[in-house]
Amino acid sequence: MPNSVLWAVDLFGRVYTLSTASQYWELCKDGQLEFKRVSAATQCCWGIACDNQVYVYVCASDVAIRRREEAYENQRWNPMGGFCEKLLLSDRWSWSDVSGLQHRPLDGVALPSPHWEWESDWYVDENFGGEPTEKGGWTYAIDFPATYTRDKKWNSCVRRRKWIRYRRYKSRDTWAKIPSKDDPKQLPDPFNDLSVGGWEITEEPSGRLSVWAVSVQGRVWYREDVSHSNPEGSSWSLVDTPGEVVQISCGPHDLLWATLWEGQALVREGIGRNSPTGSCWSIVEPPGPENGIMHVSVGVGVVWAVTKDRKVWFRRGVNSHNPCGTSWIEMVGEMTMVNVGLNDQVWGIGCEDRAVYFRQGVTPSELSGKTWKAIMAARECDRSHSGSSSSLLSAGCFFGDEVKGSGESAPSDTDATSEVERPGPGQHLPVESLDNSRNLKESLASGPVASRTAEGVIENACPTEGGPGLASTPAVLPWTNIDLKEPKKVPSHSAAGFPETTGLSSMGLLPLGLEEPYGAEDHPLWAWVSGGGCAVEACYVPKWFAAQSGLSPSVQTLSLSIMPAQTAAWRKQILQQLTERTKRELENFRHYEQAVEQSVWVKTGTLQWWCDWKPHKWVDVRVALEQFTGHDGARDSILFIYYVVHGEKKYIHVFLNDVTVLVPLLSEGKHSFALYTPERTRQRWPVRLAAATEQDMNDWLALLSLSCCESRKVHGRPSPQAIWSVTCKGDIFVSEPSPDLEAQEHPLPCDQMFWRQMGGHLRVVEANSQGVVWGLGYDHTAWVYTGGYGGGCFQGLASSTSNIYTQSDVKSVYIYENQRWNPVTGYTSRGLPTDRYMWSDATGLQECTKASTKPPSLQWTWVSDWSVDFSVPGGTDQEGWQYASDFPASYHGYKTMKDFVRRRCWARKCKLVTSGPWLEVAPIALRDVSIIPESPGTDRNGSSIALWAVSDKGDVLCRLGVSALNPAGSSWLHVGTDQPFTSVSIGACYQVWAVARDGSAFYRGSVSPSRPAGDCWYHIPSPPKQRLKQVSVGQTSVYALDENGNLWCRQGITPSYPQGSSWEHVSNNVCSVSVGPLDQVWVIADKVQGSRSLSRGTVCHRTGVQPHEPSGQGWDYGIGGGWDHISVRANATRAPRSSSREQEPSAPKEALGPACC
Repeated sequence: MPNSVLWAVDLFGRVYTLSTASQYWELCKDGQLEFKRVSAATQCCWGIACDNQVYVYVCASDVAIRRREEAYENQRWNPMGGFCEKLLLSDRWSWSDVSGLQHRPLDGVALPSPHWEWESDWYVDENFGGEPTEKGGWTYAIDFPATYTRDKKWNSCVRRRKWIRYRRYKSRDTWAKIPSKDDPKQLPDPFNDLSVGGWEITEEPSGRLSVWAVSVQGRVWYREDVSHSNPEGSSWSLVDTPGEVVQISCGPHDLLWATLWEGQALVREGIGRNSPTGSCWSIVEPPGPENGIMHVSVGVGVVWAVTKDRKVWFRRGVNSHNPCGTSWIEMVGEMTMVNVGLNDQVWGIGCEDRAVYFRQGVTPSELSGKTWKAIMAARECDRSHSGSSSSLLSAGCFFGDEVKGSGESAPSDTDATSEVERPGPGQHLPVESLDNSRNLKESLASGPVASRTAEGVIENACPTEGGPGLASTPAVLPWTNIDLKEPKKVPSHSAAGFPETTGLSSMGLLPLGLEEPYGAEDHPLWAWVSGGGCAVEACYVPKWFAAQSGLSPSVQTLSLSIMPAQTAAWRKQILQQLTERTKRELENFRHYEQAVEQSVWVKTGTLQWWCDWKPHKWVDVRVALEQFTGHDGARDSILFIYYVVHGEKKYIHVFLNDVTVLVPLLSEGKHSFALYTPERTRQRWPVRLAAATEQDMNDWLALLSLSCCESRKVHGRPSPQAIWSVTCKGDIFVSEPSPDLEAQEHPLPCDQMFWRQMGGHLRVVEANSQGVVWGLGYDHTAWVYTGGYGGGCFQGLASSTSNIYTQSDVKSVYIYENQRWNPVTGYTSRGLPTDRYMWSDATGLQECTKASTKPPSLQWTWVSDWSVDFSVPGGTDQEGWQYASDFPASYHGYKTMKDFVRRRCWARKCKLVTSGPWLEVAPIALRDVSIIPESPGTDRNGSSIALWAVSDKGDVLCRLGVSALNPAGSSWLHVGTDQPFTSVSIGACYQVWAVARDGSAFYRGSVSPSRPAGDCWYHIPSPPKQRLKQVSVGQTSVYALDENGNLWCRQGITPSYPQGSSWEHVSNNVCSVSVGPLDQVWVIADKVQGSRSLSRGTVCHRTGVQPHEPSGQGWDYGIGGGWDHISVRANATRAPRSSSREQEPSAPKEALGPACC
């Protein structure tokens, strides 16, 4: 889970943030401003200052916020002087926008506000549709407007070229005042409330935000054009309301509620992609006539409210189809305000103590939660006060004379020490101390606060004898140096439903001379909280609630920090003694022969087995796993499958030392997995088994995988040279490469490679030989390998005990609605008998309706409703339709006279939660990643490992600070581009190639360890009539893949001319390609014919690749199908030149033609 922050405003107008990875409130930068309230999103926060002006705080990121400005220079051909700027009176402006309707000279394009700066000067865009134009960047047409081409023809009467200039948003990590260009007569009144949301409005482009505000006069305003690339928006627009509004709340989706002066609530209906401000208002009555609604907050599907008597209410039955809900439910507690954040988590400000509370137990199945829990985090500035008397109370009882401040993590020369006066042998304790000690015991029954406080003091005051790190003589309790006064009386304002919030008081031991408005041990007094940028999940509990009730943060920090030191020494000592004892006892029996030569262990169970012959169905079978352990400790296992055919009992068996992979299958209704051997890999005919429950399948998978690894003596984390792959299900597999795998003569066949599964779920994985491994999820989240193994279904013995973390992934499922035009009724769902299904997949061959479409497998769960996808290639109209002349054809987003069919895409999101050895790299979502491959013996001279990536928005990034010790790196360096990119790859000699979204290729010049970002891009022409989608660079070779599945090799690459000269076609039928540090080429083939059926997604190795023949000669087929991605960029293992194999293996299967059979 990424680190997100909770925003809050205290009573003095100062804004604080609390990270999910921290335990302290941090004062927001630019703290001279005083704010009334704030509203946060993931990457920004809007606020209203005490001057009633609106400010926005955009969090810093490694990727700059860039906005491209465009202007078009238009010219018409003149018979006298050729092309010139003299146009006809009916023509467009000589300098205009893309439509030609607005005058747009270069010197007339100004920055929208002082928070922007120009990144460069104006320059001509010489790229047109992925192809370079003639010098000057001109495109030609018959007239304005028309279809432009890059080639000049005899009838080209007009021409134009595009000028580009980028501006960058510079006011980040600071409060930027929102400028206003509106008419002074139309300027809004001073604001007193605002709300940010709408970033997940159905069908809304990514990065859009909805900002709503309420003025002092009770009018509602909407900020236009707020997005990630335009954080300030453009202008305010007035939204009519039926009454005076005092407060407003906007959810992440399409929920918008507001409160009226009369105590009623307003609900905005009709909010969507084409109408972000909605269409009409509906009125919701308050819970009771006596006390109206004072405050309201909405989320994805929840509404919380606070009435004027400070009672908290939950609205039942709220969703996108019924935004008004059905009824109110009263919740326990009294709050001044509540706020609904990400994942519908709820935050609040206590009515009496002004503390921040978190609603525990909020889940998709229980949106109202269970109980309120106070946040026990202190302010960052309070860490300097950790040497208070309450800290001394805890520290003195543990360490006697030596006292270390709780804010210090390690001893230093500046550690504070204090001499403690101990009473003499005949000296009695002061009466005040005894009385206070008795009062502490008596206060145990006075309430939860006093009870927990006394328990903390008495527990910490217990002497410890013989503990490591303590003096050899038992220390006398230094009661004389501690002022044990009665704990400060705190009035109990907690309601009956607040059992966990009564420990907010301190121990009454306040430091003197502080300049803060409240002491370090007192909790801050808050006025406002916003959780719109704070993601808290049920499986991840922040450290804010770790402090014991009634103890100050300094006491809690100190008591926790000494526990490992107390226990580490004696644990090591006991372990060492047990190890020595075992050696002594076994030494006397080494001359005895073993009584048992081998042991047998058997596990049986009931599964289902797919019968590959008639009747071709799932059959109930009994399975038995027998494991033999010899006297030498070697283990071997056999899997028996017992089935019945026509009343006759039969069985098949598989030796697990012959198994090459155990892979879970992508199935909507079965918990199934497949078992491959080399022979079954060649035939594409695995043994398929299914379990009744997911837990049964996971148990069998873990057991069989552990047995396979034991028989091959493969344990622990993968080696740095391992080959990584990902299946279409998202499962991750690794294989330890043999030195003969890349041998020039008699290479090891791919079907003999052993693959074992790693925990986690990814779409893409990349690695290099230094052990740095990165992965990307289906939701474009970046993950870095932690060094563990296992996780997910591989728990216990098949998994490492550390470096396993929770991992989640989100993907979208797409279906298509198809219609045909009818001369009478127009477009209708009635098609011709030869047409595709009216609800189908992208190919139209399978029927897929909203009701029948399920998540990809049983491990996925739906997290959204069906919505129209407007981001499909080719564009759509306002309703999401694409038009074509017939099925199937080329679709476009506008209707013509020849379009007789149309379709639109529907999408629905689903989520998977698992675990594995992966940590998230926040906060930028990535589309592609590439790590430099390194050959054996490469000396980096201490330089960092080069890592390049492409964000989901198409930005090219370079990761700094990546090393074997810090595989996640430190920060991102943005590399400027003129258009969005989709793929990037860096070679072993720092040659960087990339593919743009329009299918063109680019080469980055002058990349080196000293200049990690290079200097400029060089355009490389694509293969004729092809659009590239992926590129992979090895030691000296460059391979690219186009959208039609054709694999290309770049020819003519030399050190003096690294761009190469031409593209050579290698093969078709390829899904993805990976080129390693030895220039080895591995691909995922789309279709490979097996003995039983056609196998999609097969790992293939290119054979015969040599320096004088970089494109190779043939293909060797490996594991498959069902594979989506492979990375061999970490495999730098060379075969020994003089080695000869004792047994000649079967010759690799080579195909002189393309990869498809």
